[in-house]
Amino acid sequence: MSHRKYEAPRHGHLGFSPRKRTRSHRGRVKAFPKDDAKKPVHLTAFMGYKAGMTHIVRDLERPGSKMNKKEIVEAVTIVETPPMVIVGVVGYVASPRGLRALTTVWAEHLSEEAKRRFYKNWYRSKKKAFTQYSKKYADGAKEVTRELERIKKYCSVVRVIAHTQVGKAHLGQKKAHIMEIQLNGGDIAAKVDFAREHFEKEVAVSAVFEQDEMVDVIGTTKGHGFEGVTHRWGTKKLPRKTHRGLRKVACIGAWHPSRVMYSVPRAGQRGYHRRTELNKKIYRIGNGADAKSGSTEYDITEKQITPMGGFPHYGSVTEDFIMLKGGVAGSRKRVLTFRKSLQVHTKRSALEKVSLKFIDTSSKFGHGRFQTFAEKHQFMGTLKKDL
Repeated sequence: MSHRKYEAPRHGHLGFSPRKRTRSHRGRVKAFPKDDAKKPVHLTAFMGYKAGMTHIVRDLERPGSKMNKKEIVEAVTIVETPPMVIVGVVGYVASPRGLRALTTVWAEHLSEEAKRRFYKNWYRSKKKAFTQYSKKYADGAKEVTRELERIKKYCSVVRVIAHTQVGKAHLGQKKAHIMEIQLNGGDIAAKVDFAREHFEKEVAVSAVFEQDEMVDVIGTTKGHGFEGVTHRWGTKKLPRKTHRGLRKVACIGAWHPSRVMYSVPRAGQRGYHRRTELNKKIYRIGNGADAKSGSTEYDITEKQITPMGGFPHYGSVTEDFIMLKGGVAGSRKRVLTFRKSLQVHTKRSALEKVSLKFIDTSSKFGHGRFQTFAEKHQFMGTLKKDL
């Protein structure tokens, strides 16, 4: 480290320590939005799979800014969000040490992709999960009704158990991702009735979020393995002539205490950490199968959101999708959790109504000169391979 006369702010944020690989590949929600009984019952989170990125053109609506009423180009991320299926409900009671789960009620039938989540090795198993539990529904579901009444009587927080339909995303994965999603709005009885009515039913992302809404994205960052201290912590490189390497920390502490402090930058794992990114704006919610999912009022060309040749290392988006401003954590195909924002938004950028003028659908695997295959054919003419 070179000489500083007055100050030397530390390199790297200690708030993200320990920088180790996350235990849960799926982003876990640690805090849900505050409940408001005046609103109707609604879900507060959803899951999807990152497909890739593209860019859009829109007019900026920001009075007072020099860019107001001018076109801007922004990067956006496309996340495929097939409908989720609600398969259970959990009731929590408030205790001096936080929430305690009182009871869990499951639906009568669970799909195979949800059951796979309970097994390490599906094809070798006897596949007996929930075969005994489903018998509770045989004689009028008295036991199930009793447990639901217990939730209504004692619980203060109600969460549904929902799983993704990973097979619809065409990732090659068969095991669904399961999470608890808190129900907000209405009283406890209304929440339990909502959960019971939606057992084994699909919930679309459009029923949870809407366009121009601000959401929080919880996911696992892209892993980079064991990384040296210079790139992992951003420490300064030593002079060129340094003996035994220069991408190092010169002094790792005083003689006493005779150990290395936790705050000293060291080499180690970089990436594959769980991160929560706040306030990502939803620019569009649509369906990938819609022939005009990539069209706008200004660009009326009939085109889908999937770029020419598909998203690299992902493929085509054929289910529901959401378009978020900017980038999100993780590699393509990675599962992401979206949560309703915990904050009350007052900024103009958060309240701005977004109207897209153009969505780029050119190939992301090369220079991408054409927006559609029809446009390419019109320009190139009949090629030898077409004959």
